[in-house]
Amino acid sequence: MTLNKKKKVQRSEKGRFHLRKYINWNIGTVIFLALFLYMFISLILYLTADNIKTYQVTSGPLSKNETTTVLAMRDETVVKSTTKGYISYFARDYSKVRQNGVVYGIGSSEQKVSAKELDESDLKSLRTDLSKFSRYYTQNNFDSVYDFKYALEGSLLTYDGVFAKDADGHITSSGGMMISSSDKDGVVVYSIDGMENLTEDELSLDDFEKKDYQRKSLKTGDQINSGDPVYKVVTSDSWSIAFPVSDKQVTRLASREKIKVKFLKDGESETGKLSIITVGEQRYAKISFDSGMVRYANDRYLDVELVTNTRSGLKIPISSIVKKEFYTVPSSMRTKNDDNTAGFRREVKDKDGKTTTEFINTTIYARVTPEDSQEELCYLDTDTLKEGDILVNPENNVRYTVGEKAPLEGVYCINKGYAVFRTISIIDQNEEYCIVESGTSYGIAQFDYIVLDGSAVYEKEVLY
Repeated sequence: MTLNKKKKVQRSEKGRFHLRKYINWNIGTVIFLALFLYMFISLILYLTADNIKTYQVTSGPLSKNETTTVLAMRDETVVKSTTKGYISYFARDYSKVRQNGVVYGIGSSEQKVSAKELDESDLKSLRTDLSKFSRYYTQNNFDSVYDFKYALEGSLLTYDGVFAKDADGHITSSGGMMISSSDKDGVVVYSIDGMENLTEDELSLDDFEKKDYQRKSLKTGDQINSGDPVYKVVTSDSWSIAFPVSDKQVTRLASREKIKVKFLKDGESETGKLSIITVGEQRYAKISFDSGMVRYANDRYLDVELVTNTRSGLKIPISSIVKKEFYTVPSSMRTKNDDNTAGFRREVKDKDGKTTTEFINTTIYARVTPEDSQEELCYLDTDTLKEGDILVNPENNVRYTVGEKAPLEGVYCINKGYAVFRTISIIDQNEEYCIVESGTSYGIAQFDYIVLDGSAVYEKEVLY
């Protein structure tokens, strides 16, 4: 063998050596390449396939209720002092007082409570007051601590002998203090804001500018002069709220005589009489109530929710709705199998050509009684029956030929990865969404996933 041939052989053997060294063709390598190829093809198919968007079914109204800030108007009277001195309050803030009921007292000097020991009846009364205050106190009404403080001081002054009670339970002075009582029944409020006499005929848009609004507390502990305001009394449980409205709001509210209002301050609701009033060139919505005033006796401005969307159900997009044809069969054709399963019996012929029947346990998508008929119809899937099938009820030997069809509205549910038709019953709708009844037979439920565009898929299509 020549020298050149030897070199060629060496190079050939050397090349084969490197190929075996860097590509180890074992079972692991084959599996890895197969998985890589599968993932690559799956990625290509995913990127080139139609992107099916889904929607999770939610529960609630069709749209959110409108929220706004309103101005409260009440029958309010500001009471002023007729003398100079130091004031002590006996009526609790926002409490109801009767006519001639004691509200406050004024003395020439600040009243102090001595260290007199209280008897058992006085202690029992104080425990009752403390228990009531503790039971109803929340962090949202911290101001009530001060109201209770003044009421408690008045009670202690009474127990101390500075004040006394007559046979009718009225407080009288025994220490040179002038006692003042209310001229009217009403709710006592120890603050003023200068808008107590505002009426609906005087409303203006400036009244709804809260940035300059100030409320003055009358419980300062300072000496007062004759003519200074000491409290105000709200004399009627009837009250109203008002807010400016646009032309669009007028159109939406004009047909209503009553409206439910939710007060965001405490979550309570009241139903009031609605009217649209015009002052100058501006229109306002006025809502009048006969109850609930005492809860907001100290509030001039309130954030409220106008509860106009009272219908609630399962919310779905309009784009998800599709129609599907079903065979309609009278409910009277339903029968039961030997195991008491409800279904239908269809005529068939055996291998000898003899007519017999077979039991069909099919899904009933809906049961509807048409307006022009008194007979209830069952909507059956066209995959289970075919046109011309004869159904028989062995109980009365009535026969019915399948053929009549009618559509049902529904959506494609994809909880299991493939499109399944579910029926819906629409309650209300707008341009984008509708709300449908929950708990319907073969329908949808909250948190189900449905196809956003129902026309983009077909029934039983595997989506993932």
